[in-house]
Amino acid sequence: MVRSDARENRARILAAAREALTADGSTSMNQIALRAGVGAGTLYRNFPTREALVLAVYQDEVTRIVGTVPGLLAKMPPLEALRHWTTDLVEAMRRKHGLGDALSPGAHQAISEQSYGPVVAAITELLDAGKKDGSIRPDADPGDFLQLTGALWRAASTPQDRAPHMLALILDGLGTHR
Repeated sequence: MVRSDARENRARILAAAREALTADGSTSMNQIALRAGVGAGTLYRNFPTREALVLAVYQDEVTRIVGTVPGLLAKMPPLEALRHWTTDLVEAMRRKHGLGDALSPGAHQAISEQSYGPVVAAITELLDAGKKDGSIRPDADPGDFLQLTGALWRAASTPQDRAPHMLALILDGLGTHR
């Protein structure tokens, strides 16, 4: 069993890394340890490499976003829940987009492999809820939706943020227009 102080240290490191790396993708491991209030040894014991830390930050963010689906569906109609959830996902990926430059091709592959299943499961849950209430087309496919929305975090990097408009077009195409 992991000690509570070890869990707290890990959480502090992830929070510090998320904040620091989002602001400046070249932040050093030592700067992250200082920001987290832990020693370098504690940081490296949890994350032996910079890549391991970046992967953990990505995974932590995906877990957070995927975990919001039940709450969104409990408080709003499925199509609106899908809009909120996708906006959150796009914002998170926009913040993390610059981190990708620091990762090897193998790390990019690991992120895709670790994230794909949970993200598709969340999209499936949202789409199925909309299909059930008739607000989303019966042929809406989670894989198609993920590919379409993948363009949003790249489009959002431009000075004129087109992502909200593009998301509206995607969601309009999914709707049954009842």
